[in-house]
Amino acid sequence: MPMIPVLRFAAVYFLLVFGAGFMLGPIRLFLLEPRIGTRAAELAEMPVMLAMIFLAARFCVRRFGTGMPDSGLVASGLLAVLAMLGAELWVGTALRGLSVAAVFLERDPISGTAYYLSLVMFAAMPWLLRKHRST
Repeated sequence: MPMIPVLRFAAVYFLLVFGAGFMLGPIRLFLLEPRIGTRAAELAEMPVMLAMIFLAARFCVRRFGTGMPDSGLVASGLLAVLAMLGAELWVGTALRGLSVAAVFLERDPISGTAYYLSLVMFAAMPWLLRKHRST
């Protein structure tokens, strides 16, 4: 299978979801966290991000996934997650001044677990949507 369609899918998928998170981040940090705390603010943001993951995956599957085998959808999801982790590392270290360990390991136990589960959903959503449509 040619890699260009997989890379295009992964790039658009990543950019849509990362862009939504980048736009929501300041709202969470500056409006929600001071009022309700970090954990509650991160958990409040989670349904919006999961909806964005679903919508972005649906768009990409319809736009770029036609004729792509399941392996291409899985590869696209995994590449998008790798890009997301790289972006999280960049934002955390360059913009927030955190260490690498702090970016990935020093998270709230509840909202951090929800975040990592959302990354699993992010990786799997293109394939899940295809499977759902074919049943």
